Amino acid sequence: MLMFYIIVVLVCIILFLIWFIMKYQRQIKDICRQLWFLKDHDSNMMISSEIRFGGVGYLADTLNEIVELRKWERKKYLDKEKSISDIYTNLSHDIRTPLTSLDGYFQLLKESEITEEQQHYILVIQERISSLKDMLEELFTFTKLQNDDYVLELSTCSLNRILKDTLFSYYDIWKENDIEPKFEITEEPLMIEGNPQALGRTIRNIIKNGFEHGEKQFEVHLERKEQRAVLSLKNMVSEPDKIDISRIFERFYKADEARSDSSTGLGLSIAKEFVLRMKGEIRAELDENWFSVNIELPLTEQSDV
Repeated sequence: MLMFYIIVVLVCIILFLIWFIMKYQRQIKDICRQLWFLKDHDSNMMISSEIRFGGVGYLADTLNEIVELRKWERKKYLDKEKSISDIYTNLSHDIRTPLTSLDGYFQLLKESEITEEQQHYILVIQERISSLKDMLEELFTFTKLQNDDYVLELSTCSLNRILKDTLFSYYDIWKENDIEPKFEITEEPLMIEGNPQALGRTIRNIIKNGFEHGEKQFEVHLERKEQRAVLSLKNMVSEPDKIDISRIFERFYKADEARSDSSTGLGLSIAKEFVLRMKGEIRAELDENWFSVNIELPLTEQSDV
């Protein structure tokens, strides 16, 4: 009889241990699930546990302390980023105003009676001012795009028309540099939900990048692929080994510092931000000596009319 009771007690202990282990395992898995959720979501949720024994309660409390610390560090980082962004924006605005005024005075000076040598120096100074204004404008735009509160207004617009207008604005520059670009632009109207100014700026930044790093060969292709507009801007490069294709869209990245003294290295970063805000995709490719930036944007229903 005693043996029977011992067996019953042992069976109960074994059953309890099995239940405990299963409960413990489920709790650990549940804590892991909560951690994965916090990793992917910005939430005020805290780690919870149904059991407190076996060190589980201590584990949950420790993890909550770490989560709170990470939240505080992230908030501090975001506040610092916003502060820096505001400083850049205000500084860019403050510098642009006197530069614009200074440029106006140079325009008046050019109209005055001056020697040929003085005229040469004035043109050089004016060119430097223009480059500085462009760099400040890029910095100003980039800092705006880094602000989560900035909203890019979208409307239905024709990608064909925006592309053609932007390319036409470079006619004199291409002619002066003896460049004969190749265009393959579909006549089918490609309507997208975008921002005309942002699209024009994106195309100009890519073309400008081509001028800085490329040779005298440009190709522009625009076509429709199912429900997406596909735009490709290509240019020939003489030293493809200097281009790190994985860093093309990084801010301040310059493939060749010697040829980019008038560039901030923000042009393609800005282009990427604009494309993403228009729900598009952008990527860079390097095929032997051809460097290309490819953009895909979703078409609206009006493109099917």
